[in-house]
Amino acid sequence: MATDPPGDLRLTPLGGEPRTLDAWLTTFHLAAVVLDPYTYESAWLLETAGRILEAFRGADCRIAFVVTAGPDQAREFLGPWADRVLTFTDDRLELVKALGLNELPAFVHLRQDRSVAGVAEGWDPPEWRQVASVLAKDMSWTRPTFPVAGDPAPYAGSPALGS
Repeated sequence: MATDPPGDLRLTPLGGEPRTLDAWLTTFHLAAVVLDPYTYESAWLLETAGRILEAFRGADCRIAFVVTAGPDQAREFLGPWADRVLTFTDDRLELVKALGLNELPAFVHLRQDRSVAGVAEGWDPPEWRQVASVLAKDMSWTRPTFPVAGDPAPYAGSPALGS
């Protein structure tokens, strides 16, 4: 069960200064895909997750990857996505723990008041569509269509806090 994270939790963007979650949520909701760069499960979904996030570019939300590694590992894992989408590093798993995530990859929608509007863990397209539908409704935006040809088949995620 996902939990609302504390406002003083600090998120560090690649190449930027850390700010509190409350600061990141001052103006916009946060739509984030949380990935573990050391697992196949996250690697299999990288392109699909990037496409889903980019469908919300221009909506009144921040789109982001949260990578459970340091900056160098995050850049290496994400490749060109690191330059296309805001990326936070969570090498100490502070956000993962605060949200109560059990499996990665995960798709998380946080509202400006830090409440969890939706979370989907592993790659379960109907659950991800539900999160995307709520986000689209909140943003008065169009929900992206997925899965599409080339997307992976559904699968359970890897343990969020390691094995």
